[in-house]
Amino acid sequence: MVEDSEDPSEETQYHIDVGAEDVAPSVLLPGNPERVEKITAHWGDAEQRGHHREYRTVTGSYEEVPISVTSTGIGSPSAAIAVEELARVGADTFIRVGSCGAIQEGMDVGDLVITTGAVRQEGTSGEYVREDYPASADHEVVSALVAAAERLGYDYHTGITMSADSFYAGQGRPGFEGFEAAGSDDLVEALREANVKNIEMEASAILTLANVYGLRAGAVCSVYANRITGEFRTEGESRAAETASLAVALLARMDEVKEEAGVERWHAGLSLE
Repeated sequence: MVEDSEDPSEETQYHIDVGAEDVAPSVLLPGNPERVEKITAHWGDAEQRGHHREYRTVTGSYEEVPISVTSTGIGSPSAAIAVEELARVGADTFIRVGSCGAIQEGMDVGDLVITTGAVRQEGTSGEYVREDYPASADHEVVSALVAAAERLGYDYHTGITMSADSFYAGQGRPGFEGFEAAGSDDLVEALREANVKNIEMEASAILTLANVYGLRAGAVCSVYANRITGEFRTEGESRAAETASLAVALLARMDEVKEEAGVERWHAGLSLE
């Protein structure tokens, strides 16, 4: 049951309805609660630990490594709440698993985009830090996601993501009755010229909060649409889910190797073999 208190020190967190015993150190963060089953389908076991509002949490294991998934709903405000409350019950590694629109040529529907950093067009992260603070992905998480995609044989791209608060006006799409926000007509082209790879709605807030709190975070999204070619299909969810799950197992192995080597950060001189 959800507690009647909003005190963040409470054992059961107010919004996500879980406590420390319910969550693994590494948590996958899809937006859509219906995506949870598509993620846990790749795991060896899974048990629901909480479901309140848009936040659904399931914990299990992948390749014998503990892992959780918590859905965050749409947008950065609700994603930030999930990161806040999951961190308070012990989670320290977060991987957004989502969908996105690609804005560069040569990026096909179903491909994966692994975020290295993000343009903070959403407003949530601005309530934490100044606007020129970078939303950067943790290099260990990026390395694990790349290694996972390579091992699984999935086509992927790495680069900068733009995170917006609005699906329509904020992403250069027309609103109701054709409304166009100021600057929306050249938004996508300006991002393309800056070599931004894709647009979605949560990554920059998740990355920013993780950096502020000294946690690890990254993002992998499946391409649903290419805004340049006009192609659209809901494809690649399973690839993103499997890639993120394998990345958690690889991160666990990285942590073991770091401990054995007596170092604090993963680097190319260390081997996972």
